[in-house]
Amino acid sequence: MKTEVIIPQGNTAEEVATRRNIIANFYREWKLHNPLQRRFNLDLREYINIRFVSITETCAHSSRSYLSTLAVLQLDAILIGAQKVTTVPAKANANQKQFEKMIVMTYDCPGIGTVKMTVGVRRRNHEKIQYCITALET
Repeated sequence: MKTEVIIPQGNTAEEVATRRNIIANFYREWKLHNPLQRRFNLDLREYINIRFVSITETCAHSSRSYLSTLAVLQLDAILIGAQKVTTVPAKANANQKQFEKMIVMTYDCPGIGTVKMTVGVRRRNHEKIQYCITALET
C-alpha cells in the first residue's frame, strides 16, 4: 500500500531536508523494483544506469527546489524519454572525476516543464550513469 507523501514547497532548511529525504526514499524504493538499476533511453539507444552518485547528487541538487523534487518522482519517464542536448567535459571535482564527459539531456515533463538530466560517461567502460535531475524553472 502506497502512502501519500506531502512535498513541502518552501525553502527553509527543514523543508529542503524533508525533500532530500523524499528523494532518497524514492530512489530506495525504485531500486527495490528495478534490480538491474537501469532504463533504456530511446534517444541515446543505450541504458542509463542508477548508481550511488545518482542518488547523492540528485538529493543534493533537486531537494533545493519543489519542482525539481517533483521531477525526480518521474524518474522512469525521464530516463526513457530524455533527449540529448549537448556533451560537455566532466568537471575536475571529486564527484565527476570518474567521468570522461557529461551528457546534458532534457525532457518535457507534464505539469512541471522542462527537466534537465545530466548523464556521466564513465572513463573505464563508457557506462552511462544518471548524475543529476533538476527542473529548469522559468
